[in-house]
Amino acid sequence: MNIYDFDGTIYDGDSSVDFYFFALKKKPSLIRFIPKQLYGFVLYKFKKIDKTALKERFFAFLSGIDAEKLLDEFWNKNEKKIFEYYKNQKRDDDIIISASPEFLLKPICQRLGIKHLIASKVDVKSGKFDGKNCRGSEKVKRLYDELGVDSFDNFYSDSNADLPLARLSKKAYRIVKGNVVDWDIE
Repeated sequence: MNIYDFDGTIYDGDSSVDFYFFALKKKPSLIRFIPKQLYGFVLYKFKKIDKTALKERFFAFLSGIDAEKLLDEFWNKNEKKIFEYYKNQKRDDDIIISASPEFLLKPICQRLGIKHLIASKVDVKSGKFDGKNCRGSEKVKRLYDELGVDSFDNFYSDSNADLPLARLSKKAYRIVKGNVVDWDIE
């Protein structure tokens, strides 16, 4: 069994940011959410709010659009950003685990034939989180709670935030600009 982070790991970029700018082009009035987003960033930088609260402020723009209607068009445009290495080694038992919203990743996982997705539970209409942001040690907890998995063969990520998962794998790999390299986690 192989486990992958999504953004920067099998997807070239940050899918949440890409979706935001895609939605902004479709509906420029979403610019009205920028003050709330920027204020959230300032609060986060000064450690007044956690990452989940920051991301809720970012995803507040969802209340201004019908995001579900944009998902197919977004992935039609951005599916090409899936790294070739992943397409070439994809297996039926792969697990994707990501801090990005589940509603955003579900369509691309279906297109790629990925059956197991664990991601942040974000309301597609409000941007509110149901639970914690799926990041760092929360990924380990969710992997165990949702699939009962506590060890696995290979783990792939571009981020040190994923060290808790990397330490559970038999072998960990870093993704650097779409290239797979051994990850020395010691």
